[in-house]
Amino acid sequence: MTDVTSSEGVFWLLLMTLGAAAFFWDGILELIDAWKLPEYSHGPLIPILSALLFLRQLKGVNIDHGPVPDRWPGFVLLILALMLGMMGRLIGIRDFVAYALILWVGAVLLISFGWRRGKQFWPPVLHLVYMLPLIGALYYGVSTWLQLISSKLGVYFLDILRVPVFLDGNIIDLGVYRLHVAEACSGLRYLFPILSFSYIFAVLYKGPTWHKAVLLLSAVPITIVMNSIRIAAAGLIVNFYGIGYIEGFSHFFEGWVIFICCITVLFAIAWILMRLRNEYSNLTEALDLETEGLWTQAKRIRLVTPSIALISGTILVVSLSVFWQIIPEREAPTANRYPFALFPKRVDAWQVGRSRALEPEVERILAADDYLQVTLSRPDTVAPVDLFMAWYKDQHTGGVHSPEVCLPGAGWEIAWLERIELSNGTASFPANRAVIQKGLDRMLVYYWYEQQGTRVASGFTARLLLTLGKITNGRTDSAIVRLITPIMQGESEAAAEERLLDSFRATEGQLKRFVSGI
Repeated sequence: MTDVTSSEGVFWLLLMTLGAAAFFWDGILELIDAWKLPEYSHGPLIPILSALLFLRQLKGVNIDHGPVPDRWPGFVLLILALMLGMMGRLIGIRDFVAYALILWVGAVLLISFGWRRGKQFWPPVLHLVYMLPLIGALYYGVSTWLQLISSKLGVYFLDILRVPVFLDGNIIDLGVYRLHVAEACSGLRYLFPILSFSYIFAVLYKGPTWHKAVLLLSAVPITIVMNSIRIAAAGLIVNFYGIGYIEGFSHFFEGWVIFICCITVLFAIAWILMRLRNEYSNLTEALDLETEGLWTQAKRIRLVTPSIALISGTILVVSLSVFWQIIPEREAPTANRYPFALFPKRVDAWQVGRSRALEPEVERILAADDYLQVTLSRPDTVAPVDLFMAWYKDQHTGGVHSPEVCLPGAGWEIAWLERIELSNGTASFPANRAVIQKGLDRMLVYYWYEQQGTRVASGFTARLLLTLGKITNGRTDSAIVRLITPIMQGESEAAAEERLLDSFRATEGQLKRFVSGI
């Protein structure tokens, strides 16, 4: 290979990289914004660690100066990456652009090495997944579920130690001190970096595949148990030493202590697995920690050849990047709606109470552009109805949180959940009907999503309609409507449902003024 050919290959590779940086810039910005959050602050380390994994693996691949006939699978993957990135940019979901960036990395490796040799580099490419932020709805669903498990397990430990405690959703009542959701889940912020560490640990471990699987899968239960122990320790401190000591303890254990403890347990599991085989005398021998010669491997970039697939891919990426810069950005249409502040004080026979503000933390997490929380009452009913509506100008910047996620965190258990058809007399639409309970208290709940003229019960369907709406008309607004009424002592569920249906019929006609598109 001549120096001219080598320099040409590097030129085309660098040109493709610059073009990709411009094309995937929205995804890069999404990653940078996510990495500012505590949950994803480990993100900047992931590309560096993936690069080290790649160079380490490259040491075992011999230099081949012969022709590489199977580069085109990489070109196909490149097209898929560009299509996903373009879709993300068109509909304004920057997460998709960030996801496409990983496909682009895989495509570059397959184009450079060919399918036969390039496919073996999947471990470092897959590791890049750990730098990605989860989609909002998925993150809140998973984190709430993990918080509930941690809270219940922490209370279980306190019960064993005979410490008086009461669990109300994700609020742990210690009598003189209440450990709230944000405090109880802070240790879970280290779940993502621990998952990344366990992945690297499994890759470097020399044992059998099932050992690697155990190390990888143990990250989640280790994190949950350690966080539960932290909760139990906080309860013990409050019980024996008082509130004054808990703040310092909380700050101490919100740092890297949880992470270090989890890593220590992971090493202990690896040591136990190693002792089962008696193949290595210590854990250092069981891990492939060889780092010598990585710089030599990095210099192999000079061996990249200017193949037809590489040149074609570069031209395609650069052309799309330039095209995207010169086309005018489509202006999002303005939602035609009234603010909830103008909601009438009376709807049919129902009196509308004063709007109540949400708690600051709940309002921050909800991130709605406009919301209404009022009590509906009428003299001839035994109980009121609570009406809640939240509207989002751009659902991508916040996220319509399902009551299926929010209610358990507030201490309510969903005893029954089903899909029903609600009718306003002229048309019907799907909605969710739930019976929730906390101790002896029970409530009946209706809720549904307003998606630009379409009413749906499924959060996934609402998200899909949002995507289609962004493509067809550029709109990203969305809303959720929820009605709740208590089931009084001695009252039948049917009677409470009739009250809820009556309030629905009264308010349903007003929605078209406040939720755009109805």
